[in-house]
Amino acid sequence: MSSAIIPSYNSNHTKLKDYTENDEEPTTRRIRLLSLHLNPLPDHHHHHHLLQLESCSGRAKMSVNAEKLSGYLRRKHRDIQERVFEYFNSRPDLQTPIEILKDDYRELCMRQLVGLVREAGIRPFRYVVEDPSKYFAIIEAVGSVDMSLGIKLGVQYSLWGGSVLNLGTKKHRDKYFEGIDNLEYLGCFAMTELHHAIKWWIGNAAVHGKFATVFAKLMLPTHDTKVVTDMGVHAFIVPIRDLETHKTLPGVEINDCGHKVGLNGVDNGALRFRDVRIPRDNLLNRFGDVSRDGTYTSSLPTVNKRFAATLGELVGGRVGLAYSSVGVLKIASTIAIRYSLLRQQFGPPKKPEISILDYQSQQHKLMPMLASTYAFHFATVNLIEKYAQMKKTQDEQLVADVHALSAGLKSYVTSYTAKSLSICREACGGHGYAAVNRFGSLRNDHDIFQTFEGDNTVLLQQVAGDLLKQYQEKFRGGTFAVTWNYLRESMNTYLSQPNPVTARWEGEDHLRDPKFQLDAFRYRTSRLLQSAAVRLRKHTKTLGSFGAWNRCLNHLLTLAESHVETVILENFIEAIKSCPDASSRAALKLVCDLYALNRIWNDIGTYRNVDYAIHKLAEYLSFQVKNIARELVDAFDLPDYVTRAPIGKQSLGEAYTEYTQYVGF
Repeated sequence: MSSAIIPSYNSNHTKLKDYTENDEEPTTRRIRLLSLHLNPLPDHHHHHHLLQLESCSGRAKMSVNAEKLSGYLRRKHRDIQERVFEYFNSRPDLQTPIEILKDDYRELCMRQLVGLVREAGIRPFRYVVEDPSKYFAIIEAVGSVDMSLGIKLGVQYSLWGGSVLNLGTKKHRDKYFEGIDNLEYLGCFAMTELHHAIKWWIGNAAVHGKFATVFAKLMLPTHDTKVVTDMGVHAFIVPIRDLETHKTLPGVEINDCGHKVGLNGVDNGALRFRDVRIPRDNLLNRFGDVSRDGTYTSSLPTVNKRFAATLGELVGGRVGLAYSSVGVLKIASTIAIRYSLLRQQFGPPKKPEISILDYQSQQHKLMPMLASTYAFHFATVNLIEKYAQMKKTQDEQLVADVHALSAGLKSYVTSYTAKSLSICREACGGHGYAAVNRFGSLRNDHDIFQTFEGDNTVLLQQVAGDLLKQYQEKFRGGTFAVTWNYLRESMNTYLSQPNPVTARWEGEDHLRDPKFQLDAFRYRTSRLLQSAAVRLRKHTKTLGSFGAWNRCLNHLLTLAESHVETVILENFIEAIKSCPDASSRAALKLVCDLYALNRIWNDIGTYRNVDYAIHKLAEYLSFQVKNIARELVDAFDLPDYVTRAPIGKQSLGEAYTEYTQYVGF
């Protein structure tokens, strides 16, 4: 590249001079540039050069107070997260080394969890019910330190502990709460099976677990006959190891699932049970109970309703995964953007080199991703607030809303993060491939987020199914669930009006208008929903309902993603309105505009005709976001001892020094 091209949303560009001459010998120039790489220019010199470049854009850099923006992002749970960060920073012996054997990693992960709970005094279990938003804030912070630790903590408190709290009754809470809270009763959540025979991939099972919540069919003999009745799947507390000796109990077989692609600090195992007897009180009996004489009672009339209610209480896992995935994206984008600000490469002849983030191609990779990180943050925070309200009120409409929203956000966010981790790695070149800079471990550890707590493709189908159900209810005169409210207006208004993207002019003010952006997103979802319903009705006549669904599956997945993106944008716009600080509000508006227009551009085939205007403005907004990218990632408030990547240090001047020291210089 011979010069930096600065985008400006102005049809009358001033063309920069195209330098082709070179007064230096190629070898001499290359040596000079390499010396600059090894001895970076002082920050003030570099920033002065950037200011010259920014003047070409026609606007001064926006002023952003990263501390105020961080306060708005983290809000009331900042203190508990700082306690997590500071504890692990004070205990170097508990920090995960880059090279560690599987068995050593598992024991380290266990020591990390014990230290957090017993030494640092952070007791997450009490917040699972009392304050879910605080619990998820702890999970995010712990996962930032080590993702294996975050998952192990989640298995203990969300899955094993959560099953006791949510599926059991008072007698179970009284008996098990303290032991679960203080880690004396380490437990597992045994649902996933290998061919309906062996419980598989069970976290905490291979080494540390003493109990398991086991999902199995409850078979009861009918009185006065030899017939056995299947009462459906229920949850049972099954001891698997002796509390004193830690030996495997009779009838229980435990095997190790072995080394995994990632999360090797978690001891996943396989469980098989042969003639294991447990007390009747070990049935988690919130939705169904068996009396001493063998009589079964339930407040729910059918097997399917009982199973649905049981699974419904486990939705917190999806909520936590969506939120934790955003935390991973914050770390990855922080490292990639800080490195891109640090790394200098080429520039106009006889001028200092510029940072690679000044190149439009790097902005195109990273700025929409940064915008998405902010968008996902506010969407998942809203999801957690709804989840907490649902746990308090048990409102049926809110329960349905949280189920649909958690399925959609878990699927969409984790899939996006998985792709973004590879983009961040590539954006950092060869240094992104160094294990010390974390992209490899982040990518490997996060990869499973796409399939546990529900396969992402299946979850999107659930969202599509709910949308179609709401669509059908509309024609029956029914009401829409909370998340789908916009569809009531969409079905009546948007489909009877022209495409909002093509029907109006293409000026910047219009494209950055939140109403236009929401109209465009809602129009797209409404069109996709209507056309999906028409196609399904048509194909059902010849292929049946299953065949029709499969024929339209890609259409349905696109519909679900469109709906999730609409909900994300709605939450982002509301978060901007609620932001009390003017400079933070302006920065968030800029980031939100980039998020919205980038999504429209990515699906421009739905809108057509205005691709040039939107693409051009999106490039310009990427440049504007680039100007405040450092402040935006600083607002995530991730200390160097949490990001733990030399190329992603807050002080850019120290990055190369630490990195070269790591490899022995």
